[in-house]
Amino acid sequence: MEEKAARSTAEIGFVIEVDAAAAMMKEWGVATAPELLVALVPSALRMARPPISNFPVGAVGLGESGRIYVGVNMEFPGLPLHHSIHAEQFLVTNAAVHGETGIRCIAVSSAPCGHCRQFLQELRRAADIQILVTSDGPGSAFLPLSSFLPRPFGPPDLLHKDHPLLLEPHDNKIALLDDDEDAKAPAGGGICNGIGGDLEERLRAAAEGAARASHAPYSKCPAGFAVADGEGRVYAGSYEESAAYNPSLGPVQAAAVAYVAAGCGGGGAGKGYGFVAAALAEAEGVPVSHEATARVFLAVVAPRAHLKVYRFHSSAAT
Repeated sequence: MEEKAARSTAEIGFVIEVDAAAAMMKEWGVATAPELLVALVPSALRMARPPISNFPVGAVGLGESGRIYVGVNMEFPGLPLHHSIHAEQFLVTNAAVHGETGIRCIAVSSAPCGHCRQFLQELRRAADIQILVTSDGPGSAFLPLSSFLPRPFGPPDLLHKDHPLLLEPHDNKIALLDDDEDAKAPAGGGICNGIGGDLEERLRAAAEGAARASHAPYSKCPAGFAVADGEGRVYAGSYEESAAYNPSLGPVQAAAVAYVAAGCGGGGAGKGYGFVAAALAEAEGVPVSHEATARVFLAVVAPRAHLKVYRFHSSAAT
């Protein structure tokens, strides 16, 4: 079954639709969707990108929609470790990119670290999310997240009970200002490095849309980031905050997840991240800014990509 999982996940990618999952269950004689998650973990492990730690982590989750999402850890040589993306963060961000509304259960190759146990608190009914750690060996079972983090600190401590959480619809009220003067295209080349058409406008629209959808209830500083590849395809990610602050996932990392989840790149920082241009949309004069991080990230991962920053007024962050 493991060999079938490796082949099938490589063919399908990081998202498995309901019908495809049902077909896989029938082919392998798997009785339930959670069992299928477990069978797919070895394949997820092979798609991880941990060139610093050499410790791959793979996670496979079942969404409320019935779709299955794959998550892997990603590390970037030349950057501080806090730029790394954990497999559970990848999984949740992958789900967000595809419009998922919730996560029912997750099978993961290694026990979630404290960072990820905290990040998962941003989901509705987090305590009830079922998690199975495959490295625990035969006989391991799905256990609720509450058993991994019995005394959590999270959204209920800071937000109204009806406030939208991660994976729930957000519509941050923003109004774009004029273009950032510091982000104009360099002399001798356009912002999109010679790629014509409407790419610059599509980057701007994608970054703005990601900012509107971002989960930033604690800082009230929504932000979105978008990158374009050499074929003119655009991938965007939204800022995802944690009540504990440090486990928050920036929009730059979220866009990288969207890029990899689409099947792009060959792995390794500086290799396989074919970004030619990028756009950041964030509020003007806010206490939480992602511009410096974005510039540092691109300088290492895609040094030829030009970044343009768009500022906006923010009247509310949901």
